[in-house]
Amino acid sequence: MPSITRIFNLNDSNWGRGSGGGSGNEPPRRPQNGGRDNNSGGPPDLDELWRDFNRRLGGLFGRRQSGPPGGSGGGRFSPSSKGAGIGLIVVVVIVALLWLASGFFIVQEGQVAVVTQFGKYKETTRAGFQWRLPYPIQGHEIVNLSQLRTIEVGFRNTARSKVLQESLMLTDDENIVDMQFVVQYRLKENGARDYLFNNRGPDEAVKQAAETAMREIVGKKKMDFVLYEGRTEVASEVAALMQQIMDLYKTGVLISTVAIQNAQPPEQVQAAFDDAVKAGQDRERQINEGQAYANEVVPRASGAASRLLQEADGYRQRIVENAEGDAARFSQILAEYRKAPQVTRDRLYLDTMQQVFANTSKVLVDTRNGSNLLYLPLDKLMQQVSHEASLAGSRAGGNAGGSSGVQPPLAGSVLPDAARDALRSRDRDAR
Repeated sequence: MPSITRIFNLNDSNWGRGSGGGSGNEPPRRPQNGGRDNNSGGPPDLDELWRDFNRRLGGLFGRRQSGPPGGSGGGRFSPSSKGAGIGLIVVVVIVALLWLASGFFIVQEGQVAVVTQFGKYKETTRAGFQWRLPYPIQGHEIVNLSQLRTIEVGFRNTARSKVLQESLMLTDDENIVDMQFVVQYRLKENGARDYLFNNRGPDEAVKQAAETAMREIVGKKKMDFVLYEGRTEVASEVAALMQQIMDLYKTGVLISTVAIQNAQPPEQVQAAFDDAVKAGQDRERQINEGQAYANEVVPRASGAASRLLQEADGYRQRIVENAEGDAARFSQILAEYRKAPQVTRDRLYLDTMQQVFANTSKVLVDTRNGSNLLYLPLDKLMQQVSHEASLAGSRAGGNAGGSSGVQPPLAGSVLPDAARDALRSRDRDAR
């Protein structure tokens, strides 16, 4: 029997033509139509080519022509055991190659392939061109590790399409809140096996864990805390608790974020709750106004009290120091009085009279000897001199200290001394 390559060699110049140079196993060929010679250069007959191909294929599977050669369909073929065996081997080899080629697969970047052998976990392959034993020995399943999965709890697609069975939750102060939140998660680097084999529905397990964790955290908080200032804290605590649950069940899931989309009281009590919120806001506003007033008045009162205390302390120190000074001066005068009583008595008298007359504008003239003295308006003169002295002192202070507005004290005791000396001189002259 000719070889397979020779049978199916399309480059053979005699293939499909009726040349007589073939071997004895070649099937008979029909004479050319119209008596044309094979070497005439004309195109071959397509029907003859197809029948020739069928004959060669039949010869491959062990069929031999038993009729007279040269007929187009009158010959019969008898099977050959050797040819049938070779054809069967070829078919088996081709099928085996196709079966083995079915084990090749490609894993994209960011994905892994979990290979199973007779349904049991075998290994995890990374990205690239991979091969496994074909079905039914081994199989594989592609798992995307980089995909960010999202589940919605309490609503579907939009906030208006609520799912009250999931969103209504009870707080610690026995109030009901409507919580709508979104959970985003992905798989761990080595979590593909756990994601596929440890749980029947890992995505549904994430959803149930999210609802459970949110109910537990909200049940420990006050309603106002959940609705207003505590959203971020509640979301972080829910994410941590969900991760603990996922690790406990070995799902291979890594929780990324928990975002609270909406938190409000139920629609049935929304109007009453708004009124309560407005009342609370008014209360807070009044408290803030009172606190602002207190912050304004209390420091002022504290400053006034401090000032009064300092003034009282200064007055006390001044009185004590004056008393101590008077006592020290009295002690000194007493020592001098013991040394010269008459002189000290006269000196005290003169100083006392000086203090008394320094505060009056009256002038007393002694006329006991009957001398006629010209009475002058000494009080007016003294007032004029005092006024001129004060003006001169104010000018000097303005030139020296600028516009300080502080006038130097008047030397009021100088003028009475001069007037007293003048009176004394006149008294001596009268005597």
